Amino acid sequence: MASLRDIKNRITATSKMSKITKAMQMMSAAKMTKAEQNAKSFVPYMEKIQEVTTSVALGSKGAAHPMLKSRPVKKTAYIVITSDRGLAGAFNSNVLRAVSQAILERHKSTDEYVIIALGRVARDFFVKKGANVILDVIGLHDQPAFTDINNFTSKAVGMFSDETFDELYIYYSHYVNAIKYDVTEKKLLPFADMSAEGAKLTSYEFEPSAEEILDVLLPQYAESLIYGALLDSKASEHAARMTAMKAATDNANDIISTLSLSYNRARQAAITQEITEIVGGAAALE
Repeated sequence: MASLRDIKNRITATSKMSKITKAMQMMSAAKMTKAEQNAKSFVPYMEKIQEVTTSVALGSKGAAHPMLKSRPVKKTAYIVITSDRGLAGAFNSNVLRAVSQAILERHKSTDEYVIIALGRVARDFFVKKGANVILDVIGLHDQPAFTDINNFTSKAVGMFSDETFDELYIYYSHYVNAIKYDVTEKKLLPFADMSAEGAKLTSYEFEPSAEEILDVLLPQYAESLIYGALLDSKASEHAARMTAMKAATDNANDIISTLSLSYNRARQAAITQEITEIVGGAAALE
């Protein structure tokens, strides 16, 4: 049985740990609120650029662009968005599991796909697996601005145009609410399945030609989709970390309660033992 000192030391250590996890929970809650606002405020821009892009692409008969056409798939690229650190429950592992399962079903060798990692966890995971990580970004701010990944998104979209790969998927955690975030797969490129169904199409007069407008608009649209997914993922990350730290704090408090009960019982047993010894000693002297 553990001594009183050992139990007391465990109570003290667990109490300090619970204070740390409680502080991390509160910090993550504040970051989640801000990240949720960022993600929601970006939605109107996303909807508008999607409307304009669809209207230009479908409204200009005869307009053609490489990003609008499917080509034989020789290599597939996967953008994987995770965090730079752990302590976020199953946030990272759920995304990595989904990507790994998709790769296992679609490809027979590492030569058939490449990885574009947004986050240290994704980069380290696929490097250890021997996958070809052709582009990565780590150390992003908790509330990233578009300028933070502008170079990254330009390179990723440019690689498709240069035929480094022939299709591009993105995997991330879609924020639903503080306790729900779903792993999401989206096919970013090519935009071959762009449809007018359910879209608000507007008629435009083009100056210069529609092809020249699409040369600028389509890459911007693809880059905005990546940035929107990153904002969505950041909100999910902070929510997951807040939930994980709350669970850790609750578990620490449960352990403290159990240890306190054990401490009191051991202390009571020690006092009883001392009284018994005193009474026994007194009786021996009579």
